[in-house]
Amino acid sequence: MDPPATLNPAEVAVNLIQQAVSKHNTRHDKTFFKAVLAGVMLSFGGLFDLIMTGGSPSLTTSNPGIVKVLGGFLFPVGLVMIVLQGLDLLTSNMMIFPMAVLKGALPWWSIPVNWIIVTFGNLVGSLFFAAVLAKYDGLVVDDPYATYIRNFAVTKAVTPAWYQIFLRGIGCNWLVCIAVWQATGARDTISKIIATWFPIWVFVACGFDHVIANMFSLPLGIMLHANVWKFVDICIHFLLTTL
Repeated sequence: MDPPATLNPAEVAVNLIQQAVSKHNTRHDKTFFKAVLAGVMLSFGGLFDLIMTGGSPSLTTSNPGIVKVLGGFLFPVGLVMIVLQGLDLLTSNMMIFPMAVLKGALPWWSIPVNWIIVTFGNLVGSLFFAAVLAKYDGLVVDDPYATYIRNFAVTKAVTPAWYQIFLRGIGCNWLVCIAVWQATGARDTISKIIATWFPIWVFVACGFDHVIANMFSLPLGIMLHANVWKFVDICIHFLLTTL
């Protein structure tokens, strides 16, 4: 008799705790490198989204909802690559490490150690991608992309009130954790892709804020001369979406 297509919730929880223990036991330099790669992979999805949404100004004017849905459909490719490659993304580690600590599988200090290493690794990968693979290779330095990216940075980091950014971060990471949970429960590759895709599609189309995705898009906006108070706005935005 074939096993069920998905793990049950208890089995998923055990699997995620085991993942946290494995990540905790990984050398810090390897964790950092995997986090850098995760920042790059997520940025591929972010650029894919920007190419679609930024390259459709007339459609954005006439039907902005469709553009958000289409751009959101493209973005999940980044998280799919992270899940399938077993890389380290801060927002999913924010779920699995507290689970492991609460079950007594890891010491409490494993949480800040992992989160700090992975945060900076994700940031390095995102900044590398924004500078080298988005700006300096000339892919999005001209209009309509440049203007869209500048405006996007302003609407993310400047326009919303601080509590709106915070609440959008909650909505985003809820869906990211659902995606990782569902992908963990799926037994085959196609099922993992589908399980990951839909929650991420929802969060991007709805406009929630993902701290690592914004580590790519906001610095890219600054590189293209967005009207953002560079240090304070970006730091506050990253802090609020991480909390």
